[in-house]
Amino acid sequence: MNLNARLQTEQSEANKLPLVLIHGLFGSLDNLGLLARELKQDRQIIQLDVRNHGLSPRAAEMDYALMAQDVLDTLDDLNIRRFSVIGHSMGGKIAMALASQAAERVVELVVIDIAPVAYTTRHHDDIFQALQAVSAAGITVRSEAAALMRHTLPDENVIQFLLKSFHQGEWRFNLPVLLACYQQIIGWQPLPAAQQPTLFIRGSNSPYLDEKYRQTLLLQFPNARAHVVTGAGHWVHAEKPEAVLHAIQRFLSC
Repeated sequence: MNLNARLQTEQSEANKLPLVLIHGLFGSLDNLGLLARELKQDRQIIQLDVRNHGLSPRAAEMDYALMAQDVLDTLDDLNIRRFSVIGHSMGGKIAMALASQAAERVVELVVIDIAPVAYTTRHHDDIFQALQAVSAAGITVRSEAAALMRHTLPDENVIQFLLKSFHQGEWRFNLPVLLACYQQIIGWQPLPAAQQPTLFIRGSNSPYLDEKYRQTLLLQFPNARAHVVTGAGHWVHAEKPEAVLHAIQRFLSC
């Protein structure tokens, strides 16, 4: 499956690999825009809408092998053979699947606030409830959608993030499929060890990349290093963009 993609190049150097940016659940290619604007000074940037998100095709199935193959199909169509990749949350799991699935193509990867594990806690049930309420009410105006979502979601930042994908009364993510495939999305099938240099970035207030996952992580990514951003949560790249950019740029220059 070919995905909707945005390419950005400013003064990309011939000896530097293209950099693929992959967003998380309920997101779109715009979500890593702060990183893209800075990183395009040194690299060709490819931002992607993953399947069932943004303007990419819809499909009934979602697992990490399929989503990684979508990325490879899209890059094949763009004539991009070798690349580096940055992924946040679900996008980080896609990046990790890519590192195993196409080891000869993925040179280095940055994984933002997610671990290569199957999570047992359902962190998004209140979000699904809010999104379904908006759809059931037939709301078409964003301000009315926000007002209804506030009954379920206390965090205004989360509401505004979700509303970025609300257009003319429709969600740009495939809500029924995301709900049906949620266990696959929070799940994970352990992969053979990936040898690429890998940077894991964690928000100190987030539970997703907890110290308890360290040994499992290192078994799958033995050449990993970690960077913790103090005072940030799961959306660490949005909360502390300068700290995240500095860590990424230092890693990619190695």
